[in-house]
Amino acid sequence: MEVFEGNPFGKAVWDFVWKLPIMKRGEPGTPIQFGDVAHVLRKNIEQIYGDEPSVDGAPLAEGEVSSMTDGTAFLGLYQYFKKYGPVYKLLFGPKSFIVLSDPTIIKHVLKTNNVAYDKGLLAEILEPIMGKGLIPADNETWKVRRRAIVPAFHQQWLEHMVSLFGECSDVLMRKLEGLAASKTDVDMENLFCSVSLDIIGKAVFNYPFDSVTKESPVIQAVYSVLKEAEHRSVTPLPYWNLPLANIFVPRLRKFKADLKIINDVLDELIEKARISRVESDLEDLERRNYEKVGDASLLRFLVDLRGEDTSNKQLRDDLMTMLIAGHETTAAVLTWALFEISQKPDVRSKLQAEVDRVLGDRIPTLEDIKAMQLVRFSVAESLRMYPEPPLLIRRALEDHSLPKGTAGFEARIIRGCDIFISIYNLHRDPDLWPNPNSFDPERYLRPFINKEKYPEWAGFDPAQVTGLYPNEIASDFAMLPFGGGARKCVGDQFATLEATVTLAMLLRRFDFDFVGKPEDVGMFTGATIHTRNGLRMTPRRRTPSPSPVAAAVDRELQGLGA
Repeated sequence: MEVFEGNPFGKAVWDFVWKLPIMKRGEPGTPIQFGDVAHVLRKNIEQIYGDEPSVDGAPLAEGEVSSMTDGTAFLGLYQYFKKYGPVYKLLFGPKSFIVLSDPTIIKHVLKTNNVAYDKGLLAEILEPIMGKGLIPADNETWKVRRRAIVPAFHQQWLEHMVSLFGECSDVLMRKLEGLAASKTDVDMENLFCSVSLDIIGKAVFNYPFDSVTKESPVIQAVYSVLKEAEHRSVTPLPYWNLPLANIFVPRLRKFKADLKIINDVLDELIEKARISRVESDLEDLERRNYEKVGDASLLRFLVDLRGEDTSNKQLRDDLMTMLIAGHETTAAVLTWALFEISQKPDVRSKLQAEVDRVLGDRIPTLEDIKAMQLVRFSVAESLRMYPEPPLLIRRALEDHSLPKGTAGFEARIIRGCDIFISIYNLHRDPDLWPNPNSFDPERYLRPFINKEKYPEWAGFDPAQVTGLYPNEIASDFAMLPFGGGARKCVGDQFATLEATVTLAMLLRRFDFDFVGKPEDVGMFTGATIHTRNGLRMTPRRRTPSPSPVAAAVDRELQGLGA
C-alpha cells in the first residue's frame, strides 16, 4: 500500500497481523466469524489508503455520519441513489455497506440466491430484544420456526381476526367521537400506536393492553422497549455490547428492567396456555370455530399444535418479535395513509364513497374488505411511499457476484460484506413508479413497464396480483413492503387487513383537519418511518352517505308513509 511506501517494517507488521489465527475467514455458508468482518475492513482500508483496486467495483459514496444517524438515513441513501445509481458503496471510515436499489439485483439477493445471506447487522441489533425470533434468527432456526408459525396465519383465523380488528378499532372510534364533540386535537400517530398494540396483544397472546383507554406499567414498558429497538437501528456503535454497559449506561438499565416486565407477562401467559393445552393436529386447529373459543391467539395455536414442543424461551422470542414488528408496521401505515388522504380531497371523496356504499354502519367483514378495492389500494400506496421498514439488511455468507441489472457492472460481494436493500429508493424510483411522490391508490389498476430503463424488469401487472394487495409478484420485486423471497414477513396479510379495517372505519365516520401545516410533520425513522413531530389533527364527525341498501329501505318506508 502507498501508506507503507518507504516503511518496510510497517508493511511487515501489517502483513503479519492478517496471518494471525483470529483473522482466518470462515467457510462459505457458515456463520460469519471475526476474521470475515476483519477481511472486509482490510479491503476497505487498502482501497481508501492504499493503491488496491476496489473488490466490488461499486462507485464510492463517502457519507457524513451525521446524515446517516439523524433519523433520516433512508433519505440520504435516496440522494446517493440519484447521484451514484442502483449499486454503490457507502463508507464510514473503514466500515462499508453496499446499497442496492435495482429490482432485478434485489430479486437475486432476496429470492434467487437468498441462501448466500443472513440478517447480519440486523440480527446483532435485535437479538438482545427478540432472541431467536423470526426476524433476527439464523437461517437454520428460521426454517424450524417458520414451519410452525406460518400455518397459524390460516384463512379461517384471519377471517376471525377481521372481527377483532373491528372491535378494537371501534374503541378508537368512540374515543374520537368525544374529541370531535369537544373539537379537541390529538396526535393520531399515538392513537394508531395504541389501537395497533391492543390488536396485537389480543391476537398474538390474548392479553388486553387496552392502551387506547388507559395506561399501565406493562404498556409503558412495551413502548420503552420499542424505542430502544428503534434507537439501536440508527446507532453506528453497538454500545449495548460493551463490557458492563448494562450496569453503567442508564438507558440500558431501564431497558433491562422494562424487558423483564414484558418477559414476566409473556412467561405467565405461556405457562397459562401450557396448563390448558389441548394437543391437536394442524387440520383440527384449522377447522376450529374461532367464534366460540375463548382464546383464539397465535400463542394458543403454537402451544396446542401437536409435535411442536417448543421451549418457553423460543415461544417468548416468537411473541416478542410479533409484538414489535406487528405493532410498528400497522401504526405507521395508518399514520401515513391518513396524512396523505387528508391532503387530497378528491382521493378522500372517492374512498368515502366506496366505504359508504359497502359498509353502511356495520363493522367490516372479510367480504367487505374484498369489496373496498380503493381502501385496500390506499393501504398499499401508504406502504409504497413510506415502506416499513425503509431498509432491509443482509450480510453475505460467501463470495459471489451480483447480476448487472441497470448498474452496468457485476458487483463482487465478499463474505462478511453488509448489504443495504433500499426499499425507499425502489418505491420512489420514477422509472419504476410514475409520479412516485404522488399518493395515487388507482395506480394499481394500471399496468406499467419500462424496458428502456429496466430491460430485465417484467413491470407491474395488475393481473398478476395474488391476494388482495399489490406485492412483489405483480411488480417483479419493484414493490417490497414486506420483503420478498423465502424470508418475506409472515404477517403481511394480518397487517394489511388490520390497517384496512381501521382506515375504512375512520373514513366512514370522520374527516380530519391538520393542526399546523402538513410539511411540519416531518419524517424520522427507527424500525419504521415515523413522523418527526407527531400527526396532530382535529377529528370532525361526518354524516356518511347511506349505503344502497339503507337508501332503498328508506325510500320504501317513505312510500309506505305516503
